[in-house]
Amino acid sequence: MHYRPLGRTGLEVSAICLGTMTYGQQNTEAEGHAQLDYALDRGINFIDTAELYSIPPKPETQGSTERVIGSWFKARGNRDKVILATKVCGLSEMTWFRDDGAPARPTRAQIFEAVDKSLKRLQTDYIDLYQLHWPGRPISGFGSNPTRWKSAPGEETPIAETLDAFGELVKAGKVRHIGLSNESAWGTMRFLHEAERTGGPRIASIQNAYNLLNRTYETALAEVSLREDVGLLAYSPLAQGFLTGKYQKGARPAGARSTLFDRGQRYQKPGTEEAIDDYLAIARAAGLDPSQMAIAFCLSREFMTSVIIGATTMEQLATDIAAIDIAITPELEAKIDAVHQMRGNPAP
Repeated sequence: MHYRPLGRTGLEVSAICLGTMTYGQQNTEAEGHAQLDYALDRGINFIDTAELYSIPPKPETQGSTERVIGSWFKARGNRDKVILATKVCGLSEMTWFRDDGAPARPTRAQIFEAVDKSLKRLQTDYIDLYQLHWPGRPISGFGSNPTRWKSAPGEETPIAETLDAFGELVKAGKVRHIGLSNESAWGTMRFLHEAERTGGPRIASIQNAYNLLNRTYETALAEVSLREDVGLLAYSPLAQGFLTGKYQKGARPAGARSTLFDRGQRYQKPGTEEAIDDYLAIARAAGLDPSQMAIAFCLSREFMTSVIIGATTMEQLATDIAAIDIAITPELEAKIDAVHQMRGNPAP
């Protein structure tokens, strides 16, 4: 395993991070523990979760993933071996997170309630990286980095309020560092500016979608990452499994996420199937597993801190972790870039 700096925190995180959002629905507690054991044994020291998980979000399963991780910590006694990241909800009309039934907002009161609940479920007294899961303002498409702009007016929580609350949690020792997720270049820079203005905690990372079908992060955020030491934690490196090729031509394998939940619309847009065919052809010609090529490409980006993988089977997990040993040669990158030039970002 390789390790990389997490912003300016002084922490070194594994280049592959274990995503856990399937624990509590697609994966049982025992399966989650087995995945966590395997990942830790392979050198992964970075685990990502959220108060929202498991996915798809439901009132009856909310927090289940954190509970699985918490029971693993208790059973193994290994909290000190893990850099733990979780998230608090941004602006949402979902009402099952807070005791008073209010819609989710990243206000001071809601953040304080959320972190205490996460700490209890995780059976720990601190979180290494506490992230705002998505902005506290209306955004033009989830991921906040669209290819086409559309104004999204509405209620918002001031960035200053959210950052102040994070700062209080850092001072209290409940949170060590903070990060963003599904954020834009503007939002990231506003958080950085507010931290400089007030002396509040500095953003260490940004967790956004990044894969061969969606390289919009490179448009503006890559420069922010490199100049401001706010590295990318890339989620969906396999585009929810679509880059494996298992969903091509309308296939829906038994037990797969899109088969179970029909939530793959982000990667079913016009042009995605043709782009996937092109990337699958590149992998075949290079003698590479398409999953490993897609993950290795993400790992090779200079603005990347860690690539978040998720799996429902141990076979998938082993394949994905082994991508750490795949090199993206200049010749392979040129072929990938040629497809991107023609196909663009069909699934932002």
